[in-house]
Amino acid sequence: MGKNEKGRFKETIDSIVVAFVIAMIIRAFCFQAYKIPSGSMLTTLLIGDHILVNKMAYLFNDPKNEDVIVFEYPMDPSKDFIKRVVGIPGDKIKIVNKQIYRNDKKIDETFARFSSYTTYYLDNNPRDNMEEFIVPKGYYFVMGDNRDSSFDSRYWGFVNKKMIKGKAYIIYWSWQFKPDFDIRFNRMFKIIR
Repeated sequence: MGKNEKGRFKETIDSIVVAFVIAMIIRAFCFQAYKIPSGSMLTTLLIGDHILVNKMAYLFNDPKNEDVIVFEYPMDPSKDFIKRVVGIPGDKIKIVNKQIYRNDKKIDETFARFSSYTTYYLDNNPRDNMEEFIVPKGYYFVMGDNRDSSFDSRYWGFVNKKMIKGKAYIIYWSWQFKPDFDIRFNRMFKIIR
């Protein structure tokens, strides 16, 4: 190898190392990629959507109602969950026949999906009815958009702000395997709302 070839090889290796370090810094502090494994957020997020989460979104701000967040599952912090914020600290929440009331006002949720005509009452299941409560300071009440098929705050309680990893930002890739393999180009680069 000549002197020029060694110099170019070293420059290439240096460039790769620098790019890798920058990518690791961005991943550690700015954005993280996640894959959606379940249908709890249908139709906002589909199984097979790959998303980027902004890890700096709540560095200086608090989550707001309707934000889609990724957080450590309170019952097992080794697992990450994704849900929509329905109640922030101090909000008064109740659910009556699948309808959410926040601070005594019925909220319009165009993103919510219901797949069952059955309504469960308080003594059976918290899915469709919950007595009024106030979200405690430092905690959030979250629900999946696919309301009849989401394991969320209705079942296991509030999310501590310290467990929130970031705000879901964009779908960068999407595909499904069943019934056929299909790349969903129409979902790519879609901002998550």
